[in-house]
Amino acid sequence: MTESDAAASLSALATDGVLQAGCPSRIVLEHVTSKWGLLLLIALSEGEQRWSELRQRADGISEKMLAQTLKTLEHDGLVRRDAQAVIPPRVDYSLTKRGHEVSALLIPLAEWAIQNSASIVRGHAAP
Repeated sequence: MTESDAAASLSALATDGVLQAGCPSRIVLEHVTSKWGLLLLIALSEGEQRWSELRQRADGISEKMLAQTLKTLEHDGLVRRDAQAVIPPRVDYSLTKRGHEVSALLIPLAEWAIQNSASIVRGHAAP
């Protein structure tokens, strides 16, 4: 993307999109880029997982936050919940097509954060 393309894109966001107070995209961005939303979407990009697997993958998440975040992402159409009528009950979570689309965009952001986190946390500005 050229600098002029980026400027045009930013201009469109400012007038028609996310920078406007009433833009519904803010809600979506809040869900997708929340701490746990982002981590669960990345974890699910690796394939279908059960509750306990997701809880292990998103180290530090409480059961309450896991349930709340999965419910939000499912409501947004990003995560699919597949409850199987077996004993003991089995529930698998996976990404929908839209969930795969957004996780593909989030992975580079997470990679950037990993590459730059040490110097940012230490307080060193990038050159």
